[in-house]
Amino acid sequence: MKLATLRNGTRDGSLLVVKKDLTAWTSAAHLAPSLQAALDAWDVVAPKLQALAAELEAGTVKSEPYDVTKLLAPLPRAYEWVDGSAYLNHVILVRKARKAEPPATLKTDPLVYQGGSSEMLAPTQDIVARDEKFGVDFESEVAVVLGDTPMGTKASDAGKYVRLVMLVNDVTLRNLIPDELAKGFGFFQGKPATAFSPVAVTPDELGAAWKDGRVHLTLQTWLNGTLVGDTHAGPEMHFSFFDLLQHITKTRRFTAGTILGSGTVSNEDRARGISCLAEIRMIETIDAGAPKTPFMKHGDRVEIEMKGLDGHSIFGRIDQKVRITNE
Repeated sequence: MKLATLRNGTRDGSLLVVKKDLTAWTSAAHLAPSLQAALDAWDVVAPKLQALAAELEAGTVKSEPYDVTKLLAPLPRAYEWVDGSAYLNHVILVRKARKAEPPATLKTDPLVYQGGSSEMLAPTQDIVARDEKFGVDFESEVAVVLGDTPMGTKASDAGKYVRLVMLVNDVTLRNLIPDELAKGFGFFQGKPATAFSPVAVTPDELGAAWKDGRVHLTLQTWLNGTLVGDTHAGPEMHFSFFDLLQHITKTRRFTAGTILGSGTVSNEDRARGISCLAEIRMIETIDAGAPKTPFMKHGDRVEIEMKGLDGHSIFGRIDQKVRITNE
């Protein structure tokens, strides 16, 4: 099934069930007021949501036309937002950009960081920055939403804790990152609010494309209307979501509603393009000695979408513009 959150004047919005073809939705607020509430009582609520989704598909329940501008992020705020870096090509390129060597444990120990989760951006909400000099960059990713997940979860058992899948624009302020990392204490200012796809889906919606804790589909990214990335999210995801889940639960458990990201989808084949500007700038540095592609400027637009094996959009489209302001 496909779920979304309607803007209704509250912080957490109102839960919706969305038609598979993204043409209509129906309120699910009588089953759970919000997506977080549904996740908190998933075993009880999910079957009822599935039944409502079947009614929506059959046209036997009241519905309204799909309108992405009325949607918040599926989880407008989350208990935790943990992002990995599961695509080794991205890690290698970006480390080179910072003139840093990849970690010795690159292939055996996942990289993760914990981002801010008190405000998750709606799929059409502006990317707001106070200065273009911060180096505004997009990062096209896939993420999963977890149910209650115990400490010490093994990758072989992780699948049962994945409730939903969605897309991410993990906005990064690249020019703030080097000084932060030089302190030896991780990201903070360089990672502003993150945006998510209009719709979150249960893994079964992906069919055969959901395999081994990976989404085996292409993730497309457009910059100012030009397709810049047609990256494949499956084969080069070195650490699966199941691997990442095992890693993050080594020392603690996670509550329902935790979001776990894949990191920037990245392929070694340059013809597939990019999922962030940092990669093309690194490639330019390798080829020509210096980057020439600028980071995003005021008014620039990024769009992110993934289509299923049937060619139809699965999650809807993230569609954001950059707004530079001192407000």
